Amino acid sequence: MTELPVVNALPDNTRVKKPDWLRVKLPVGENFKHVRGLVDNHKLHTICESGNCPNMGECWGEGTATFMILGNTCTRSCGFCAVATGKPDPVDWDEPQRVAEAIHLMKVKHAVITSVDRDELIDGGSTIWHNTIKAVKTLNLQTTLETLIPDFKGNKEDIQRIVDAAPEVVSHNIETVERLTKQVRIQARYWRSMEVIRTLKQGGMRTKSGIMLGLGETKEEVIQSLKNLSDNGCDVVTIGQYLQPTKKHLPVVRFVHPDEFAEYREIGYSLGLDYVESGPLVRSSYRSEKHVIAGLGRREWESSRG
Repeated sequence: MTELPVVNALPDNTRVKKPDWLRVKLPVGENFKHVRGLVDNHKLHTICESGNCPNMGECWGEGTATFMILGNTCTRSCGFCAVATGKPDPVDWDEPQRVAEAIHLMKVKHAVITSVDRDELIDGGSTIWHNTIKAVKTLNLQTTLETLIPDFKGNKEDIQRIVDAAPEVVSHNIETVERLTKQVRIQARYWRSMEVIRTLKQGGMRTKSGIMLGLGETKEEVIQSLKNLSDNGCDVVTIGQYLQPTKKHLPVVRFVHPDEFAEYREIGYSLGLDYVESGPLVRSSYRSEKHVIAGLGRREWESSRG
């Protein structure tokens, strides 16, 4: 494989102008205003806002959003994440129904739900997770659902609650390569995340994970991560550019060129993954409605190769 050039390598704590391929349109339009109104009126949290997602304008403009349950304060302090860290508010047991009602009002065909980490809870928040999935599916019979879950400290009983609720896709992000995990995901473990994915797959789930690039990883490490994911039963992988949310967070080491993302897409499919979404602006829930359909990504990839 030909090595691609490093683009905009950055020293620590240096921020520079983003390359053209990372420019996005500002959120506008009636659909965007409608979704924002629903989120505000129902007192819901979205990772779109809390995570400063660059695709918020596009996704909300199409009438979709990724809801974040269990509050908007996380018990972990990952070096990449813009979500607030601290002592969370008490669990809101009415939240599952509010999320279900909002999804119903939005009339979306596919919804994504994620959450903060709630390590202070005995069940890690898995009971609220279970109740939310059930509420959404009860009120929205035609809606497919992806859940982007925390690792629940690897507790299989908590993971089983997700399996029992049976969403169409269950995602758990490894975020980065093994070497950088301790720096990027301070309270997480690379192989524990792999075990979560394997447990979900053994439970019959369609599984998904995500990786950010630009944190100092090497090409060999990215490929090894893709192989590890495939070997542990991951079906879908998203690969995107890390963007530093504030000066307090980890700096961008480099902006990865779109051609390199395209190469990782090819490698992912060659390793046996079923769907690989790879590009600078790709995030976990980007175009996630396609990730529900088994074989779709591979068929599109094979067709593009002639």
